[in-house]
Amino acid sequence: MAKINFIMLSFVVLVAAITCVPSLAVDKNEPKKLWDKCVVKISPNCALKIISQVFGDGVVSIPCCKELVQEGKECHDTLFKYIADRPSLIGNESKYLKKRDAVWVYCVSVSKAVSPA
Repeated sequence: MAKINFIMLSFVVLVAAITCVPSLAVDKNEPKKLWDKCVVKISPNCALKIISQVFGDGVVSIPCCKELVQEGKECHDTLFKYIADRPSLIGNESKYLKKRDAVWVYCVSVSKAVSPA
């Protein structure tokens, strides 16, 4: 549980930093589109729920799944790859990326199931 809290706190700090300090928005090795295109597309609450499911035992709600699907697979994959590449997480990267993919598949299926025809 402490690891999940650390990851969620890290994400919140990261989002706050990129929002408040533009010079921190893009690491020289990170694609600028990650920040410009992806981070702003999902609410912080849903981002934390999705992170909790990928890196812990949280559960993503249907409204958050809809936000995730609207964000798009490229953004979802890129953001989680970026997080999973952190030195403290890299040892379990393949596990986290499998969970990331499972969350995507789940969210697409529930979003389609509840969308009007």
